[in-house]
Amino acid sequence: MDKKYLTGLIWFRRDLRASDNAALHHALKSCAHVHCVFVYDRAILDGLPRVDRRVEFIHAAIAELHQSLQALGAQHAQPGAGLIVLHDQADERVAQLALELGVEAVFTNHDYEPQALARDAKVQAQLGRQGQAFHSFKDHVIFERAEVLTLASKPYSVFTPYKNAWLKKVDAYYLSPYAIDAHASALSALPKKYKTKLPSLEALGFEPSNLKDLKIPTGASGGETLLADFLPRMQAYQETRNFPSVKGPSYLGVHLRFGTVSIRKLVQLAMKEDSEGAAVWLSELIWRDFYAQILSNFPHAASQAFKPDYDRIEWESGASAKALFAAWCEGRTGYPLVDAAMAQINQTGYMHNRLRMVVASFLVKDLGLDWRWGERYFAQHLNDFDLASNNGGWQWAASSGCDAQPYFRIFNPTSQSEKFDADGKFIRRYLPVLAGLPTKVLHCPWLAGPLELAAADVRLGDNYPLPVVKHDEARALTLTRYAVVKKT
Repeated sequence: MDKKYLTGLIWFRRDLRASDNAALHHALKSCAHVHCVFVYDRAILDGLPRVDRRVEFIHAAIAELHQSLQALGAQHAQPGAGLIVLHDQADERVAQLALELGVEAVFTNHDYEPQALARDAKVQAQLGRQGQAFHSFKDHVIFERAEVLTLASKPYSVFTPYKNAWLKKVDAYYLSPYAIDAHASALSALPKKYKTKLPSLEALGFEPSNLKDLKIPTGASGGETLLADFLPRMQAYQETRNFPSVKGPSYLGVHLRFGTVSIRKLVQLAMKEDSEGAAVWLSELIWRDFYAQILSNFPHAASQAFKPDYDRIEWESGASAKALFAAWCEGRTGYPLVDAAMAQINQTGYMHNRLRMVVASFLVKDLGLDWRWGERYFAQHLNDFDLASNNGGWQWAASSGCDAQPYFRIFNPTSQSEKFDADGKFIRRYLPVLAGLPTKVLHCPWLAGPLELAAADVRLGDNYPLPVVKHDEARALTLTRYAVVKKT
């Protein structure tokens, strides 16, 4: 079969799997010979702390991807195939590699974040000057950018009508997996100079985290393991997803973030099962598409309030605000569920979705701090950090985003604790200092009696803090603070 190009290069980024991969499929189908590359991008990595679970997750995924490509090549009489792995400035090195290899086209999958768009534009421009094509494909979401529009051909800014339109549009065409095996004979052997060991974590300038201790499954095989574990639980998802001490979520967020699992496969499985749990999980996957198209169609939301009037709010500032923020970050607010949730993210890089809403509401509407402070903290610490979803979630909590909760809806951290961690199992796990308190006061230690505190060896203001704010007073201040936008 005639191919459009003699030689091509696929550039992996946040699509670290060798199955059902749009760019890999198109590269193999369009080129007689295909090289594969992943670049540890210094533009990103140089700004990270030297211990970062996400880098370690990627490192493991790259090793597995390399092995998968080797196996694919061997199965199709192309021994020596594999992944070229570089550590450099991606916006320069990819075009240099394309020139060095003499490829006619570079293939990759879309990345929608502003920094990535600028990088890709630079690479495409340089490839153009070199006489090489640049092809990018949709792989990270089901529908992107302007694929789902209102009857007036405008982007949606409210979730429910978007979801209805999404469901009406989706069909087998959008969910069909991209064939890889049928075209894998196009894989090329690694050039001699790149037949070297993959760089170690230390060679990249990083140190091991506690990723292995946390037993987080990595790579495409890890995604499959988590998916297989979740499928029998999917039908009960709507009942279990809100309770942080219950095994309710799929825990696939980090795999979706780095593309070690196919979103098409997940949606197919959710739509295949006829249960309320599957329908609710599917809604969560659609929310992911929704926030991605918001970022694409309303790029100002990446750094500003989606509803501009909300940037008129005067947030707390100065030394007192910084002290409150430090207490929130370090889990020292005096509200056990908030503190336990922050201990979870700090220790594991994961936070249960219900708790993300609770701690975000607390930061913005109890402490009166700018939602962007919390957004940045999550960006630094979440294993599954995704700009669109993180931004969307924080703006939802701050009431400044599209289809956000009303400004006057303010979570009571104690009520949330009593409702979603009624027996205190989650709190006791992450705040062992409070483990001995009776459950009735575990959610509000400041109401415990002296004998209860003494019996549990809890010393308020010493080994566990008093509340940094009083919720009722903070709620009243928030309503005043939001008065500037109450008509929006």
